[in-house]
Order: sequence, then structure tokens, then C-alpha cells
Amino acid sequence: MTQHTSRASDAPLRAPFAPGGPYEIDPERARKLLSIALRRGGDHADLFAEFSLGASLVLEEGIVKSASRGVSLGVGIRVRRGYAAGYAYTEDLEWESLVRCAETAAQIAEGEALTVAAITERTHPDRYRVEIPSVLEAGATKRAMLLDADRAARAADGRIQRVEASLAESFREILVATSDGRFHRDVQPMVRFGVRAIAESNGRRQAGSSGGGGRKGLEYFTETSHSPEEHAREASRMAVAMLDAREAPAGEFEVVLGPGDSGILLHEAVGHGLEADFNRKGTSNYAGRVGTPVASPLCTVVDRGDLPHSRGSINVDDEGNTGTSATLIENGVLQGYLHDELSAKHYGIAPTGNGRRESFHSAPLPRMTNTLLLAGPHDPEEILRSVKYGIYAQRFGGGQVDIASGDFVFSISEAYLIEDGRITAPLKDVNLIGNGPDALGKVTMLGTDLKVSDGIWTCGKDGQSVPVGVGCPTIKISAMTVGGTAIQK
Repeated sequence: MTQHTSRASDAPLRAPFAPGGPYEIDPERARKLLSIALRRGGDHADLFAEFSLGASLVLEEGIVKSASRGVSLGVGIRVRRGYAAGYAYTEDLEWESLVRCAETAAQIAEGEALTVAAITERTHPDRYRVEIPSVLEAGATKRAMLLDADRAARAADGRIQRVEASLAESFREILVATSDGRFHRDVQPMVRFGVRAIAESNGRRQAGSSGGGGRKGLEYFTETSHSPEEHAREASRMAVAMLDAREAPAGEFEVVLGPGDSGILLHEAVGHGLEADFNRKGTSNYAGRVGTPVASPLCTVVDRGDLPHSRGSINVDDEGNTGTSATLIENGVLQGYLHDELSAKHYGIAPTGNGRRESFHSAPLPRMTNTLLLAGPHDPEEILRSVKYGIYAQRFGGGQVDIASGDFVFSISEAYLIEDGRITAPLKDVNLIGNGPDALGKVTMLGTDLKVSDGIWTCGKDGQSVPVGVGCPTIKISAMTVGGTAIQK
């Protein structure tokens, strides 16, 4: 990787509502606004302020084709009354606008005013401190990394005909204040890098991709296997490997899922069903099943907001609760759900720190952070040797999931045939079709090689997107439907 040291600015980033800022929001100012929000009654009120700076660069054919930079700034105020909530936001931080915002949210309630507790600033973990946020680094440094990736991808194989490289970065500063007295500030950096290479040979064309990132600065690229060149070579390897891909067989087969990114199947087909709002409303397959078996005894599923520098990690969620490690399934038995404050109150338990929102424009929802299937007792090579004829899924593309039933269809962007215990031919047009709870019940072997994905995933729910992490070891599923076009052996 080419080394560059120039910097766009040495001035620290600071939100306008931060201490010393022109529109500083301190505990007393927050208390006054929350008192206005609860003048008409209600159960609880919270204030969420956000300053977000984002930027991106996209390089195609050796030329920067697009560059963007933007700022988002605003405050949202919520009043809860039972299961209903009044929510209002403003992009104007003048006091009069903040008061109108609080008064608008208050209209959900009717009754006597609720007293707001004394608000004090709280401490929380520091899981992703960076020395220099990437948005402060010079654009020339980032352009040079994209060019490094372009050159490395083309040099990897003469069949690479087209390369795209991108860098997306953000710096988010939030403030959360609650009517029961909590006050938190948090700074959340993020960087994501990606390379897509297209190979052509004998009239065939295939694409490969690689990327990663996390709550880090540009030091991410100095870590093992994270340089722009390494991502470029991996994208080229995948594209070239898929040039010789066969048509996938169709039918029911043993399936082995590779470690790391295969966790996206767990996230989509199982994780969403464990978010407490779906269970509170009775629309999840897991509703009312706490304490009962829902997966193979090999399976333990956790949601970890506490992983250092991981893409889905949080110091404090968007309701002012510390991000935690929540055990959802243990040895196959359902232990509980992912909670925001509303669902936690419904179930009479403490929040799990999973109240998340895309921005100040939206109210929080129960959301995943880093969702992992923990390692098992089997050597990954032993798992492969146990398969006579099956499918090895290494990288996942898009998919569709029904939250209520857990039914899913996923396309696999990199898959291989397993024959007599060995990975052999690459396969194209592979789809995995099944049901999340059913698939977890058919896990017969689980590898020792737990791997967390390298910072590429974003999760959508109710129109809101948040960064997440996924992870799993090598997984053997005894039977899964494979959609393909080749005649079954």
C-alpha cells in the first residue's frame, strides 16, 4: 500500500450542540425541553441530537467518477404514552424551534404534567476511539488508495477488464437525554472500502468483490489482509474463479456455509425474528417460545454490541442504554429477544441496549448490532470430509425473508460443489431456499473457526438503515433446498 500522510484538517470535529458549541445542549437545557414535552402528561420522554458528516469517493476505470460530502444535523424529541408515541424533529437548533419540537411531540398525551428527574451526564464504554477520523484525512490520500486497488486488481490477472473501487466514511456525534435522568454523548466513526472486479474470457463475464471496514479510521488499511491491494486481489480471485463456474444442481442437498459472511443468513432469517417488537405484536415465528428448543443443541446465538471497532458496535444505543452482549439462543433453547425500552417495559425486563435509529428523523426500534452464531466443536476440514455430495456457500448476495415465518431465498455470489469431502468446481446461479428456524434445527456440525464479517453489512427495517455486523463458524446443514439449473447427480 502506498503511504500518504497529508491531512485535510487538524481541527477537531465538533457538533454545534457539543460543549462550547454555538447551540450547546447541556443537562439543564435538555431537562427544560423534556419538561415541556411532558407538560401534557405521558410515561416518558427522550431527546436525541445528531451531527453526522459523511463522504464518499468512487473510482471507475482509473478515474474518480463521483465524490460527495454532506452534513446532517438535527434534534428529535419523543413522548411515550403506553404503546403510542409522539415524535417530532427539527433541523433548526434555535431555542424557539426546539421548544416547538417538544410541544409537537407532547400532543400524543393528555393529563397531568410528569416531573422530569435531575439529569446528569453518564459514562459509558469507549469501544471505538480513533486517533484521526477518516473524514479529516486528505482526499489525495483516499484517491491514492483507490488507485492502488485498481492497479492491484488488474495486475492480479490479465483477464480482469474492469475495476471499481469505493470508499465511504462517516463521523457521527450523538446526544441522548431522558426524562428519568440519563444524559449521554457518543462519537461514532465509520469507514467502508470496497473493490469490484470484472473478468472476461471466451465470451464469459463474471464479477468478484471484496471489502471491509468498521468503526475505525484509515489505520484499518494497515491491518493484516485489509490493504487496498489485498481487497483488490481477492476481488480478482473471485471473478476469475467464477469464469469456470458450472450450472448449479437443483434439489435438496447437504450444505456447508463458510465462516464469516454466511452469518448474513442468520441475521436475516433468524435475527429479525428475535427483535422484540415483532414478538410483542405476535408476528414472529419465535413469539411466546422463550424457554423452548428452537435450534440444534449445537447452536448458541448472541447479539454483541460490545465488540471493539466492529461495524455494528455501539457504546450507547439511541435511547441512552449501554450496548451489551445479549444471549438469544443457548444450546438450541430460546433465551429471549432484542429489546428497546418500549418492548422491555412490555416484558418487564431491562432493555438490552438495542434501541437504534437511522437518524434524528426517526424514532428508535429494536435492532441488531453484531449478531453471531458461536463456534462449535468440529474441525472445519472434518466438516468438509463428512459431505459426500453437497454445496459450499462462501459469499452471499441478495435475498428475501418473511419475518413472520422465517422463510427465505438467498442468492449465493460464490459457491462450490463438494464431492467426496473436497471442494471442487465453482457453481453459478445458486439459490438457497429454506426456513430460518428449520435450518438452525438441521445444523449437525459446527466449526471451531468463528469469524466476524469484515464490516460491510447494512440492515434495513421499516425504512431505516443501520450498520450491522454478522459472524459464524463453518456450518453444516443436513438438508437444504438448492435452486439451480443443472440435472441432479
